[in-house]
Amino acid sequence: MMHNGMEYGMLQAYGEGFEIWNISQCNLDLHTIAHLWNQGSIVRPWLLELAESAFQKVSKPETITGYVADSGKGCWDVQQAIGIGIPAPVITLFLLERFRSQQDELFTAKAIATPRKEFGGCAVKASDNKQTTTTQHIRRDFACLSVA
Repeated sequence: MMHNGMEYGMLQAYGEGFEIWNISQCNLDLHTIAHLWNQGSIVRPWLLELAESAFQKVSKPETITGYVADSGKGCWDVQQAIGIGIPAPVITLFLLERFRSQQDELFTAKAIATPRKEFGGCAVKASDNKQTTTTQHIRRDFACLSVA
């Protein structure tokens, strides 16, 4: 299962890199970037070949949800690391990002945005009032992190 944890970290890095490219002014599509990186780049493993193939089929990832399902293997990796006292910040962060992806809108972000006008004069965007957080699912998943 440890290879899954390593895969999680790599996927997180790819996701962040592709997001930066996606919002840049360079007008390159993600398939083209993945293809370029697959031509001898140091970041070229099989995961990037899969990303290239996926971006060819879905040229606009904006058309799918960002929900990243989990099998519990990341919890196992993090639990093992905690149990033996080994820091594993990248694997742990990706596990937490995976949980975050399973929420449509974060209550944490709402709690941060709410007082911003009070102390910073920042604009606050009104909600469309839909209840979207999946806290029941996330509570279940975080239970896997309890270490005896």
